[in-house]
Amino acid sequence: MMAAILLSAACGGNKKETVVDDEPLAISTEKNMPGDSTLYGLACDGCTDSVIVILPNSGGNPDTIDIINAALHRQVYGKPRIGDKLAVIRNPEDPDEALMVVNMDNLKGNWCYLVMPQMRDISKMPKRLQRRMVAEMPDSEKQALLIPKEVGYQLKREYIIRPIGIVPHSTTTEDQSMVEYPKLPVYQEWRLFNGRIIFTAKHQGTRNDTADFVYLKEDSMVLRFSDRTQAFYRKK
Repeated sequence: MMAAILLSAACGGNKKETVVDDEPLAISTEKNMPGDSTLYGLACDGCTDSVIVILPNSGGNPDTIDIINAALHRQVYGKPRIGDKLAVIRNPEDPDEALMVVNMDNLKGNWCYLVMPQMRDISKMPKRLQRRMVAEMPDSEKQALLIPKEVGYQLKREYIIRPIGIVPHSTTTEDQSMVEYPKLPVYQEWRLFNGRIIFTAKHQGTRNDTADFVYLKEDSMVLRFSDRTQAFYRKK
């Protein structure tokens, strides 16, 4: 509620401003991680295809930043709307120009994709299971088993992430199946850092997977990891 009041006042409210002291009133107590030079704030009235107007988390007056070059280089991810949380990478040689813009509110939601199983090597299974399975299975029956599975992640507020369709540990039923799906990490946190997105898993030690943005629209997203490029669709 406080953020909404401050945003209304800073982004064009008609009420007379009252100065309490020389320090601007912050709209967020969140601090950048060490080494993160990103400007975080809220989108204000006046955002267009060529500029964004952002109220920094530190408070004060809104900044107007040119995004023409960022848009030409396809470095504007998501469409800013009034009140959306933005992450802006500024040009170090010209702070009034953005190199990259990410609408963090566009990131929140359910992002899914399909994974295909592979036929399990039954020779590695216990003998009792091998006897229940037929090694020379017709291709038509194999195709019937190769059913894609929907998996993904729910990105929530406070940088919380929840798995969708991903089981942390294999079950007895899965162990006895003739097909196996790829093992996918179960993350607990997500965060932006200098224009990249970091997914953190904390099971049996901390693991960070970092990805670059390739594409972000209302219903689709593409991220480039170190070992793959993954496309997601938004599931409502």
